[in-house]
Amino acid sequence: MTTEASAEPTRRDFLYIATGAVAAVGAAAAVWPFISQMNPDASTIAAGAPIEVDLTPIAEGQDIKVFWRGQPIYIMNRTKKQVDEARNTPLADLKDPETDQARTKEGHENWLVVVGICTHLGCIPIAHEGNYDGFFCPCHGSQYDSSGRIRQGPAPLNLPIPPYQFVSDTKVQIG
Repeated sequence: MTTEASAEPTRRDFLYIATGAVAAVGAAAAVWPFISQMNPDASTIAAGAPIEVDLTPIAEGQDIKVFWRGQPIYIMNRTKKQVDEARNTPLADLKDPETDQARTKEGHENWLVVVGICTHLGCIPIAHEGNYDGFFCPCHGSQYDSSGRIRQGPAPLNLPIPPYQFVSDTKVQIG
């Protein structure tokens, strides 16, 4: 009986290596679908992606509603009168004090971009309704001003501002 190891690879060594390689490839092929199915599908990725909105068709005093991540987003082209009223409102009169400047982008003060979901129970308010020429929630009567700040009713907070930026003077990117 010999105890010396052979330096030359034998046919048995080749079979061990080949079997191990095939087993590793087979295991990777079997595990790949399980790992891959944990990734979100294309529609989910697309729903969360940023959107760009062209502002040119929105006339002064009008608004549009777009959807981002399944939420309604109001984009309002406010008139000078609405901007002045929003800026001249004393913060002491507000339930959730926040200046109009903090809710709009500098240089684009006429554009208001808010999530159109009432902060009371999640209803969708109606634009250009109510006593403050802003938003009115028909579910429980909350009223927001033209800056989306809560002025009357049971809602505790202002309409949220989504992340957005102006990519040009006529385009806004939300998300």
